[in-house]
Amino acid sequence: MKKILLFSFFLMMCLPGVAKAQLTMHKMIHMGYVYQNQSFGELGARLLFLENDDLIYRVGASALMGVARNEFAIMPKLQGDILINFQKHVDLYHAYYFLAGAEVTTKYVAPKIGVNLLGLLDLTGGYAFSVDKNGINGKELKGVNVNFTLNIPLVLLHDLIK
Repeated sequence: MKKILLFSFFLMMCLPGVAKAQLTMHKMIHMGYVYQNQSFGELGARLLFLENDDLIYRVGASALMGVARNEFAIMPKLQGDILINFQKHVDLYHAYYFLAGAEVTTKYVAPKIGVNLLGLLDLTGGYAFSVDKNGINGKELKGVNVNFTLNIPLVLLHDLIK
């Protein structure tokens, strides 16, 4: 598990060095629902990197919060996604993106695929592989993984507050 977290951290640190100067970055907050053999609420932040809207990269961190075996639990999560749309040079008016990514917690690793609607709503699914047999409060987290997430760009919040 330590090797996976170390590799993920290394990859996230190297991403800005590999990125081209033309990439723009947008900050986002997100909230949603995660089902991973247990229901969780999710709250976190993401960075979105893009040159144009055909191919978008996202990295983020969040906290999963839920009740497992009648005890409240909080679990950290790191994630990375690639969003792809095959319409060229449409810029920010895409109705949907295909999404592929992975999420890593202290209890499981889950590759995922799905769709992003209007750049704001993620619907993804995947399969989680347990890295901690004890799980959370004694409940192992493995199997089908379903995510429903609302992404809110901070620029949008800033404009709404004005």
